[in-house]
Amino acid sequence: MAAHDEPRETEDSRFRLEVMGAALELFESKGYEATTVDQIAESAGLSRRTFFRQFRSKEDVVFLDHDATLAHVQDFLGTTDLDPYDAVCEAAARVFARFSGTPDTTRRRYRVLQTVPALRERELVMVLRYERVFVDTLRRGAPTQEPLSLVQFAAAVTATHNYLLRTWLRDGARVEVEDVRRALGAVKRRFVTDTAGDRPTALVLPPGTSVADVTTLLAQHFGDGLTTTP
Repeated sequence: MAAHDEPRETEDSRFRLEVMGAALELFESKGYEATTVDQIAESAGLSRRTFFRQFRSKEDVVFLDHDATLAHVQDFLGTTDLDPYDAVCEAAARVFARFSGTPDTTRRRYRVLQTVPALRERELVMVLRYERVFVDTLRRGAPTQEPLSLVQFAAAVTATHNYLLRTWLRDGARVEVEDVRRALGAVKRRFVTDTAGDRPTALVLPPGTSVADVTTLLAQHFGDGLTTTP
C-alpha cells in the first residue's frame, strides 16, 4: 500500500455516515437531549427497528466515522511496509485527512460536543483507542526500543494531531494534511534523534554531489533548524 493511498468508502459506510449526518443536524437544531431516536430514524428514512438493528444508541451514531476511521487506521498499520514511526505519523495524518474531508459534518459534531459533557467524555475514550493502536504498532515494529519512549511518541503524535485538528475546527485556521505531515515529521525527528544518542551520522553520497544537495539531505535528516558553515 502506498503511503498516501486512501481507502474507498463502501456503500454501507456511506449509508452509516448519512445517518450520522442526519442525527448531528437534529442534535444541533433541536438539542441532543430533546432529539429522539424516532426523529433520527425518520430524518434518515429508516424505521425504528432498522435503526436499532444498525446502531445501539443515538450516542453511538455521533461517533460512527470515528469507528470507521479507526478501522481504516488499523488496516493501514497492519499492511504498510513503512518504518513503524513513519507508519504511526502517516496514520495520524490520514485521520486528519478523513475528518477534514467532511468539514460540515466534522464541524457540526464539534459544536454538538461542546454542549454535551457525556459526548466529550466518549470522545476522550476514542482518542485513547487511537493512541493504544499507535503504541501497539510501535511495540511490534520497534521491540528493542524503551517502552516508555514508544508511549511518549504515540502520545506526542496524538496530541499534535489533535491540536491541529482543533485549530482547524475552532479557530477556522487553514490547515492542510501536508501541514499535519510536516508537524508529525518534526515530532519523529525529535524522538528518533533522542533515541539515537550521540552516535555520529554518516552520509554516503556519489561523487560530484553539490553543496546544495548535501545541505538538503542534512536538513531532511536533522530538521529545519540545521545550520551549516563553509
